[in-house]
Amino acid sequence: MLFHTKKILFTVFTILFFFSTCQKKKQQKETIKTKGVVNEIVANSSDRDLKDIKKDGILKALVVYSSTSYFLYKGQPMGFEYELLQRLAKHLNLKLEIVVSDNLDTQFEVLNRGDVDIIAHGMTITNQRKWEVDFTEHLFLTKQVLVQKKPDNYRTMSWSNLQKNVIDDPLDLIGDTVSIRKNSSYVERIISLANEIGGEIYIDTLDSKLSTGEIIDMVVEGSIKYTIADENLAKINASSNPILKIDVPISFSQRIAWVTRKKAENFRKVVNEWILSERQNLDYFVIYNKYFKNKRFFKRRIKSDYYSLKNNQISEYDDLIKEYTKKLGWDWRLLASQIYQESKFDPNAKSWAGAKGLMQIMPPTAEDLGITDVTDPVQSIRGGTTYLNQIYDRFTDIPNEIDRIKFTLASFNCGYGHVRDAQRLAAANQLNPLIWEDNVDKMLLALRFPKNYNKPIIKYGYVRGTEPFIYVEQIFDRFQHYKQFIDQEQQK
Repeated sequence: MLFHTKKILFTVFTILFFFSTCQKKKQQKETIKTKGVVNEIVANSSDRDLKDIKKDGILKALVVYSSTSYFLYKGQPMGFEYELLQRLAKHLNLKLEIVVSDNLDTQFEVLNRGDVDIIAHGMTITNQRKWEVDFTEHLFLTKQVLVQKKPDNYRTMSWSNLQKNVIDDPLDLIGDTVSIRKNSSYVERIISLANEIGGEIYIDTLDSKLSTGEIIDMVVEGSIKYTIADENLAKINASSNPILKIDVPISFSQRIAWVTRKKAENFRKVVNEWILSERQNLDYFVIYNKYFKNKRFFKRRIKSDYYSLKNNQISEYDDLIKEYTKKLGWDWRLLASQIYQESKFDPNAKSWAGAKGLMQIMPPTAEDLGITDVTDPVQSIRGGTTYLNQIYDRFTDIPNEIDRIKFTLASFNCGYGHVRDAQRLAAANQLNPLIWEDNVDKMLLALRFPKNYNKPIIKYGYVRGTEPFIYVEQIFDRFQHYKQFIDQEQQK
């Protein structure tokens, strides 16, 4: 009897286990199959997940070039998404690679193809979008509002007269036209609103390459009458355009999040854990407020000549940099990145070691180069590029151009002799003395320690190797950003 009972229990357990396993498999397939319809977009998407990302050591993020997400200001890449991505990459111990979206319509395609790992562009979570992608935990909540322009003479109008000339209720949109970027969540919302109020609202679809900020500017210019925007974006843009009216809500609060592939479950899990942790962190709110609530900072940067969304300019010294980069044969934006690294474009900058000027040239070197005033931008850039050229010409043994430039920059920072020492140490450690990354750069770091700088092959002794290592890395990282924002332009 006892044996029979055990047999029955075993059979029941087996059936339950089988049922549970089937349910798990069914749940796993739900991302690919919905209501019996196979989602070919998801089925054919890349299988790249956390393991693959970690193996490559690179986090590839698709961002939008806009006034809040990612831009260049006074030579420094900035933006809400950019700052958060830096923190995420550091948290995951990955190198961040930024890819700027040139067409919002193709973002999901780029993601599912595996070209990037995440779309770091605040998107409204909608069921329609969930068909082909998955969202992270939300970054913040906002609502959609109507963006319209007040009459040009609104300051002299009475309140009652002003009300007659603007929309204060979404019902007043019946029979009118709203201009919206196609395939955006704003289109979905206007269609739903028209159904809710039982009237026709016409949609003028705009180019998907336009950012929300650019579309809001079109309202200010009068080229379009109305548009829809997330309230936080509308508020910060309206802070410099008081002629805008942005207080008519079009939706309830909505969740704004980043986007991942449906198949990237493990990656999404760690990102979600990180977002939940970040939302409890004071730094997160400081970053958010910086880009969406700090009206003074917003006004200051949009008026600056060195704001990438306004001008194709990095600094006021661009023309000088272009002129003196000719003899180097380098991309002028690379030299601009070095000058930012040295002085942040401050001609009066002075280091703790006594280096001065835009290119932070030491007094003995300045004397050798014939520089009489290191604070003079012309003399500093002319002398600095001459010195770079002298160093560059001494590295004829380096076959790769990029490596040769990195050896030159490192020597500019810590001295030519120390870099040659690092090459000798690389050869002694079975590394390639002619390659910078993961070879000579590591040996510069190693020259911080007595066991290395006291070796007979080392001629110049101790060096603070961390400085040139970071120096070269940051200059090239910034250079990549400059290439995203600033046109090369034809050298004359």
